[in-house]
Amino acid sequence: LAGNTSIYIFPLVVLLVCLVLVAQYEILSLPLAIILIVPMTLLSAITGVVIYGGDNNIFTQIGFIVLVALATKNAILIVEFAREKEHQGMGVIAAVLAASHQRLRPILMTSIAFIMGVLPMVLATGAGSEMRQAMGVAVFSGMIGVTIFGLLLTPVFYVLVRKYLGRSSLRSEKPVPAISNDLIEEH
Repeated sequence: LAGNTSIYIFPLVVLLVCLVLVAQYEILSLPLAIILIVPMTLLSAITGVVIYGGDNNIFTQIGFIVLVALATKNAILIVEFAREKEHQGMGVIAAVLAASHQRLRPILMTSIAFIMGVLPMVLATGAGSEMRQAMGVAVFSGMIGVTIFGLLLTPVFYVLVRKYLGRSSLRSEKPVPAISNDLIEEH
């Protein structure tokens, strides 16, 4: 157990996040749609660390844990709004498309702000810069992956989970206009 504890820590972190989401949604399927983005996020972070030439140290692993929280935060925004739209009577696909469109700008703004905020850690020099760079590179590259994969794959995961594990089947009784009227009124 004392050797490489990261193989125990990451599943425990994901399990903890999943348990919190199950408690919040009181259903098992929606947290799955949120958690499925985590492997893509970690893949992006690991790719960034490898390209940078870093190693898997404790600071990199702390960055990975931070990414689990950030990935689920972005996915929660889409899933929660899609769930609300679905409760308002929209079909699953229409609801997730409307939610993705509605939350696109806030997700991009917070993600870009976070990425730019981590950039000084990536570019750090001087005493102790290796520690800051290790965490910074992991979080920087992972957050780019969170943003791209989260915006593209969270709606797909939501539809798949609702189709195969959700209570309601995939439906589209109402035709969905190319641009929704309530989206036009907001702008």
